Amino acid sequence: MIEFLKKHYPEYFMEAAELGLFMVSAGVSVSLIENNGSIVKLMIPNSQIRLLMLGILMGLTAIMLINSKIGKRSGAHMNPALTITFYRLGKIKFWDAAFYVLFQFIGGTVGVYLVYFIFGKVFANPPVNYVITIPMINSIVIPFIAETIMSFLLMAMVLYTTNKFGLAKYTGVIAGIMLAIFISIEAPISGMSINPARSFASAFLSNIWTAFWIYLTAPTIGMLLAAQLYITIKGKKNVICAKLNHDNKVRCIFNCGYEKAIKV
Repeated sequence: MIEFLKKHYPEYFMEAAELGLFMVSAGVSVSLIENNGSIVKLMIPNSQIRLLMLGILMGLTAIMLINSKIGKRSGAHMNPALTITFYRLGKIKFWDAAFYVLFQFIGGTVGVYLVYFIFGKVFANPPVNYVITIPMINSIVIPFIAETIMSFLLMAMVLYTTNKFGLAKYTGVIAGIMLAIFISIEAPISGMSINPARSFASAFLSNIWTAFWIYLTAPTIGMLLAAQLYITIKGKKNVICAKLNHDNKVRCIFNCGYEKAIKV
């Protein structure tokens, strides 16, 4: 365990930074657009248009993080469900996966604290409310299914594109577009999480744990189902690496088959 920490701590901190920055972007965006005194809210009273704006902003954030230097180095998981799925696929060792998940939770939580430090009550009070994810309808079944389906679709896309050399470089862009669509359409149902660490970060600071189990379990189930489908069709050997954007100029700490695949 200690040996992994000594060797791979830069990637662990990068994972923390990536989700932390994502949460800062989410918190700042929602605070500026949705707080009751917001100029944007006054100028754009249509909530669906504002939600589309937020979706686009978060999609762009994801694209930039995945394609950033630290994203290319760490693999830009930013999501425990994604990391656990790549562990299931044999692409990441146990202790690397464990530390990735731990640092994702830490990074996301620190990001939420930073936004609270900057915006205070504007961020803490409704309607921003720490950007918590809770079911927005009087049901837990529909939000659970929605979170599972979105996670399945995202992981299916990642596995398909990252293992196709002609498409691999577009993984980040496609992920960002999917995220924007999910937020714009699905947020009124579950709050749109697909990320246990993202939901934990908001729940921890707000101490609002309503249906948190949905966001802890559904994303992981959805992504694992996508992985199972992929390996049933293609086989494990066709999963090249656990990075969303592979750059051979930086080290890869995963069970990577990228260089071998290029030679073939």
